[in-house]
Amino acid sequence: MRVTLSSLALCLPLILCSATIAAKPLSLERIFDDPNLAGKAPVKLKFSPDGKRVTYLQGKTNDYNRYDLWEYNLKDKSNRLLVDSAALFSGPETLSDEEKARRERQRVFGRGILEYTWSNDGKALLFPLNGDLYHYQIDSGKSNKLTNTPAFETDARFSPKGNYVSFIREQNLYALELASGKEIALSTDGGGVIKNGMAEFVAQEEMSRMTGYWWSGDEKKIAFTRIDESPVEEAIRNEIYADEVKLFNQRYPFTGTSNVKIALGVVKLNNQQVDWIDLGKNEDIYIARAKWLKDDKTLSYQWQNRSQQALELRFYNTKTKQQTVALTEQSDTWVNLHFDLRFLADKKHFVWASERDGYKHLYLYRTNGQLIRQITKGEWIVDSIKGIDETKGIIYFAGRADTPLEQHLYSAPIFTSGNTKRITQTGSYHKVVVAKDAKTFIDNSSSVNKPNSVALRKANGEFITWLEQNKLDGTHPLTPYLSKLAEPEYGTIKAEDGQTLHYRIFKPTNMEKGKKYPVMVNVYGGPHAQRVTNSWRSKNLYFQYMAQQGYVIFQLDNRGSYNRGTAFEAPIYKKLGVVEVADQIKGVEFLRSLDYVDPTRVGIYGHSYGGYMALMAMFKAGDYFQAGVSGAPVTDWALYDTHYTERYLGHPQSNATGYAQSAVFPFADNLNGPLMIYHGMADDNVLFTHATKLFKQLQDNAKPFEMMTYPGSKHSLRGKKVQTHLHQTITNFFNRHFNM
Repeated sequence: MRVTLSSLALCLPLILCSATIAAKPLSLERIFDDPNLAGKAPVKLKFSPDGKRVTYLQGKTNDYNRYDLWEYNLKDKSNRLLVDSAALFSGPETLSDEEKARRERQRVFGRGILEYTWSNDGKALLFPLNGDLYHYQIDSGKSNKLTNTPAFETDARFSPKGNYVSFIREQNLYALELASGKEIALSTDGGGVIKNGMAEFVAQEEMSRMTGYWWSGDEKKIAFTRIDESPVEEAIRNEIYADEVKLFNQRYPFTGTSNVKIALGVVKLNNQQVDWIDLGKNEDIYIARAKWLKDDKTLSYQWQNRSQQALELRFYNTKTKQQTVALTEQSDTWVNLHFDLRFLADKKHFVWASERDGYKHLYLYRTNGQLIRQITKGEWIVDSIKGIDETKGIIYFAGRADTPLEQHLYSAPIFTSGNTKRITQTGSYHKVVVAKDAKTFIDNSSSVNKPNSVALRKANGEFITWLEQNKLDGTHPLTPYLSKLAEPEYGTIKAEDGQTLHYRIFKPTNMEKGKKYPVMVNVYGGPHAQRVTNSWRSKNLYFQYMAQQGYVIFQLDNRGSYNRGTAFEAPIYKKLGVVEVADQIKGVEFLRSLDYVDPTRVGIYGHSYGGYMALMAMFKAGDYFQAGVSGAPVTDWALYDTHYTERYLGHPQSNATGYAQSAVFPFADNLNGPLMIYHGMADDNVLFTHATKLFKQLQDNAKPFEMMTYPGSKHSLRGKKVQTHLHQTITNFFNRHFNM
């Protein structure tokens, strides 16, 4: 089945037909040299707790990578600069190694104000900047520097009532009383292998848990983790830069080896006394999440076993020191983590998300662990909870009830049966932020050829105002290129087991009848990712560029990828690179049925897991893929970390065959077509060793290949110069081998 975006109700603006704007083809320099090509892009949109303001970060006009804080004031209906980052700190920023790594884990890049936190009363803001903390008061419009130390303060936030600011310094947890300026050291043994209140590597990279401490609502206690890294294997990691080589002794938990030893405690602010929670005799576990109940005496935490096949939501009573297991999630493969736990103000109920029926849905529980009802149902998934109106008994959530290609805002009754209602309009992909009172929401919407627009809407979807319309008019930098953008086709094919696979095709612009064109299959293919959506991604401009050069661009979400339910994900369990490659072969078989595709010129390109997929496709399916580009690939899963790898492959001791067959090396001798591998030489996620190990095997076996390495670049290969060169290199590679 094939459909065009017109049937998905996507309408490009009338400006496309304007004779006053000369159409231009895209260039690589233009795509990567001008970050404004997609228009204004506000990020980290938030409501103030009182609902009177919408705040967001915006790059400076003359320095796009330096961010300031802006606001839309709902009372006077105006946008204005709220805090100029240069007024707080204007020099080059110095960051600790810990903060650099933390930003890499968060995928946060830039300068200036990159994080900000509201006090719960909406009267103040907190900024970490250049290793220190700044406190900004809304009424006075003034800021003051809270810390001024040689050490770096990280993971800072307000206490629930706004009387304190907490932070991490030199691997210890602190609270600063704002009225007196007094600092309270809540832990003192941090340093070396001991870290208090901090998230360990796999918690940050694989669990999306960026913190290791949590305030109680009454401000009397803080729950925190204490991690001991001594059991973790210490490896020497090289970071190769243009003019130097840096060596890091990094404790990296390679799959099958020891993780950190973790403890969970509750410290009292008045006397710094710590109560340590009994986590059980099994120390080889993960603490995935923690959150206080509304009674301020009960801490919930999510305990996960090493195999990740069991997840327990535990409640610890800080007064009685007793704990209970509120619920348990179990799976024959793995249990996906989420952040969708909401305790209701009535102190009697909570909402929880589970995949127990095969799709992620919402469930209502009593705090004693009794299941009351399933709130949402169907063969579709809930993405995340966005807000709750307890007065009306309505929950708002992002989900995909209409199509897996678009995310929408929905509502459903919490306590009674009733229909799920879609609030946002189809034809776009919606990322929303719901206000605390659930009366309004920020609607950040886009579609495949239309960059993000940000509107303020009422809870029923009624339009209030634009926060950033990003209108594709005569002044928009993308407008001159619009009429030459390919309108992709969407469709589905069947996998070997009968499951539906979604694909997307960008056809060459100015196609000639009877002519056959080369194909670039762009792939990611790994878990917790989706590429075929009706949403704007700046990366799509590169695909548009390649379409203008005469290429067919094909993307297919194979089994194992995300947002389709557990049956769609599970086939990769204990054998990576098998069904994923089989599904991509199905995609090429479909491409061969198209009269405009040249079946002898099909290339594949991917980054990270996509780089791994490009290698496996070239090594295992050379009859289908005649050339490949592999970026920052995993080559040996024994070199990757515990939490990610064991989730899908199990422990190496129990699945040695699966690890061996999931590596690229047993199949590398089958390489026959041209292959290019590129990698950042300072990559601390997929270590550069993955590439060099494969380089050596290919060289030993006299297999020719090309490579491109980027000194100083991490896994994301950020920077316009690097990105421009990288995509020129990829383009030239395919042009040479496909005679373009």
